[in-house]
Amino acid sequence: MFSSETAVSPKSPRWRRDEPTRERRCLVSRAAFPVDQLVRFVVGPNQTIVPDIDGRLPGRGLWLRARRETIEAACDGRHFAKAARAPVRIEAGLADRVEDLLSQRCLNIVGLARRSSDAVAGFEKVRALLKSRKSAVLFIADDGGNDGRRKMLSVGGNVAVIDLFSSTELGQVFGREKTVFAAIIEGGLANLLIREASRLKGFRSAGAVGEL
Repeated sequence: MFSSETAVSPKSPRWRRDEPTRERRCLVSRAAFPVDQLVRFVVGPNQTIVPDIDGRLPGRGLWLRARRETIEAACDGRHFAKAARAPVRIEAGLADRVEDLLSQRCLNIVGLARRSSDAVAGFEKVRALLKSRKSAVLFIADDGGNDGRRKMLSVGGNVAVIDLFSSTELGQVFGREKTVFAAIIEGGLANLLIREASRLKGFRSAGAVGEL
């Protein structure tokens, strides 16, 4: 079985580097979408369907739109088997598995930004960065208070806002028990994070990725 570590590597996927505007057809809707809006799957050992979040695993790609309902529809029917032209095994909870991998991939990118000194956390530090107009991504924990959210958004301008994570999830990245506000400065990691968060949004509908 392919390891989850391969699937959540924060490096840019091969298909993004070579052909960033390439499109693929969703197995369920049969509509074509840019690969940044899709999730790639491959047939792994024992004919098991394996999510390839990073786009690096060998084998023919089977593509689905990055939406929970789309993946669940594919699991209920014979879309994977038809595309693979062979019987396949689909493990229970595949949509949840994809959500977990996308979430971890996003948090890995935030961790890289933190280690590169491109990310800050905490109300005052984030507000100062927003006022400098250097930030490209603003994180607001989905369990944060409305008052602090309003204050932060008032100085955020047109920055992309991601509220797909809890304060506990963000806190783990920054070595804290909880983190309500964080921000990443503009650059390659911020751009990659926006794309990956857009895919995760299809599984966490309560959150939002704004100004994309």
